[in-house]
Amino acid sequence: MHSLGEKLKSLRQERFLTLEQLSEKLNSTYKAKINKGMLSKWENNISEPSLDNLRTLSSFYKVSLDYLLDIHSSVNELNTVAAHHDSEDWTEEELAELENFKQYVLSKRKNTK
Repeated sequence: MHSLGEKLKSLRQERFLTLEQLSEKLNSTYKAKINKGMLSKWENNISEPSLDNLRTLSSFYKVSLDYLLDIHSSVNELNTVAAHHDSEDWTEEELAELENFKQYVLSKRKNTK
C-alpha cells in the first residue's frame, strides 16, 4: 500500500512534470490555486489536499478518488454482505465478526485523513 503522497509523486513523475509545471497546469486548466509548495507538502505527506484539490488531481491524472485514497472494494463487499445478512442464519459470533471488520475498515479510512 502506498501513501497518498507517494502516489501523487509517482503520477507527477510519470508525466515528467516538475512541481512548478504541475502547479501551472492545474491552475490554468482547473482554475485551482495550488502552488508548488503545497504540492511538495502533499507528496511528502506533510499535509493533505482538500477534497476539492483531490478532485482536481483525480481529474488531471485521470484516476479515481478511490485509487488516490487507497479505498478498496472490500468496503463495498463488506457492506453488501452485511446488508444481506438478514436472509442468512448468522450466529451472533459471526455478526460480531462482521461488525468488528467493518469498524476496522472504517478506522483505516479515518487514519488516512
